[in-house]
Amino acid sequence: GSIRLPASFCGIVGLKPTYGLVSRYGLVAYASSLDQIGPFGRTVEDAAIVLEAIAGYDPKDSTSLNVEIPNYVSLLRPNLRSKGRLRIGIITETFGTGLDPEVDEAVKKAISHLQDLGAEIQTISCPNFRYGLPAYYIIAPSEASANLARYDGVKYGFRAEEGDNLLSMYEKTRAQGFGQEVKRRIMIGTYALSAGYYDAYYLKAQKVRTLIKKDFQKAFAAVDLLVSPTAPTTAFKAGEKTKDPISMYLSDLMTIPVNLAGLPGLSIPCGFDRQGLPIGLQLISDVLREDLLLQVAHTYEQTTSWHLKQPSL
Repeated sequence: GSIRLPASFCGIVGLKPTYGLVSRYGLVAYASSLDQIGPFGRTVEDAAIVLEAIAGYDPKDSTSLNVEIPNYVSLLRPNLRSKGRLRIGIITETFGTGLDPEVDEAVKKAISHLQDLGAEIQTISCPNFRYGLPAYYIIAPSEASANLARYDGVKYGFRAEEGDNLLSMYEKTRAQGFGQEVKRRIMIGTYALSAGYYDAYYLKAQKVRTLIKKDFQKAFAAVDLLVSPTAPTTAFKAGEKTKDPISMYLSDLMTIPVNLAGLPGLSIPCGFDRQGLPIGLQLISDVLREDLLLQVAHTYEQTTSWHLKQPSL
């Protein structure tokens, strides 16, 4: 959720596109099957302009999709009824325990507003949605442990100066060059990929990923878009959760399953809590339906004023 979460916390628009729509060439690889690039914007139109500029096929990225890129801006219409029947599904698993009451209230009001604009609202169950977070924190660290292995201080990255020999230089370079969270994830990933644990952890996590994809496929057979909170809470203070990584990871609860499925997702402002902190609404579409995602988000934005308000600092 490295695009949608900060967008939600800051009260702006953030769009994570379909996996492969935007080239990853030049990006420092963390988890190759999950890494993506997407735009932030003050408005949906801003995000659409940037997406159109950066999307497209790139032969330097083996995962890049060779598809036609529409003119996203020209497709924006401030009227849902002009689209005919629009079915929006509320993911039931994203509401309930762990969701801040103020976030719950703001998101439900936003959904009611979409209904007033002409959307047909129904509830959709994605039963494996709740397993996205644990699966991600096996898959992503596993890929990271392989990708970041190249940063040895010889060919890539920072080099510690006081190494007594080559092995000592490797150890000190990686100890000094990586932060605590990065080292934690590398160790988790190395453990999950090691002999005797691969089947028990990594393979099972990939099977869960497949189940999550199937849940979304089934959902999009019934609706055009899915909706949920972007995050369970509003922004927390800097450094507040660094000593409690599990609590920090839970911030990604709503966004991670979308990443695992490679789907596009967008966060748009839909309110503020009592402290004046922004709340984000997450819209999710099927693969390569960024046009629909942007159109619906634009309609919501143009009939509300949340994007015009800024949190006081």
